Amino acid sequence: EAAHPGRWAGRKSKAEPAAVAEEKKTEPSTACPVKSGVVVGDDLLALFKWAKEQSFAIPAVNYVASSSVNAVLESAAKSENPVIVQVSQGCGAFYCGKGIKDDGYKATIAGSIALAKHVRAVAPMYDVPVVIHSDHCAKNWYACTSMVDEENIEACKKHLTKMAKMKIWLEMEIGITGGVEDGVDNSGVAKVKLCTSAEQVYSVYEALAPIAPYFSIAAAFGNVHGVYKPGNVKLRPELLGQHQEYAATKSGSPKPLYLVFHGGSGSTADD
Repeated sequence: EAAHPGRWAGRKSKAEPAAVAEEKKTEPSTACPVKSGVVVGDDLLALFKWAKEQSFAIPAVNYVASSSVNAVLESAAKSENPVIVQVSQGCGAFYCGKGIKDDGYKATIAGSIALAKHVRAVAPMYDVPVVIHSDHCAKNWYACTSMVDEENIEACKKHLTKMAKMKIWLEMEIGITGGVEDGVDNSGVAKVKLCTSAEQVYSVYEALAPIAPYFSIAAAFGNVHGVYKPGNVKLRPELLGQHQEYAATKSGSPKPLYLVFHGGSGSTADD
């Protein structure tokens, strides 16, 4: 999902008359609350909270080499928007070199760390907030087509408990994302199964919220992995709004969820 152009207002604006400044005190600030460069911990929480308050999404882009991530960072800088850059298992292994066997995921780990170090080194020069994310981290991908939500939730509770001490963000994917990625093939899954229910989403929030606020939920709404022509993927993004309303009613908090638009290839401009 594309962020609103020019949303990052990290640079100082001209001073305003005191009367005008006083009037604006009660209005939500449109200025980004974090500095440029790689964003972590409570700054990341503040960034996502700000994006939710301003009603825009931050794009998460996969990259396989230093040149491709530089292109992503340059695009973010030109549009003056924060960006998430992410590495999948296959991307990490590829960056390490095709001649290296990925036994025990050693190539995946080495390549992913090398790419992350590159981003940390160059991100401050692009003058926008940058988030580093590992795209997919699963137990045999949880077999995906037969993913057991209860097991997934319990695993995430365990990991978030450890990660919260370091204020590391956790993205929890619940339900089934169709298509093919990193050798995981869900292309044959019935379309009716490609939509997560509000009850499923809230069960994640209910389990993780007492531990820490550092998590987001990637719920399925007809989205798929892979490359498709526009119109071939039927998305139902309105479901995410329904999930947010359901969670707000159940929890008593307005917009309690941090939601992820996952796998949008093939979607149209209207989607």
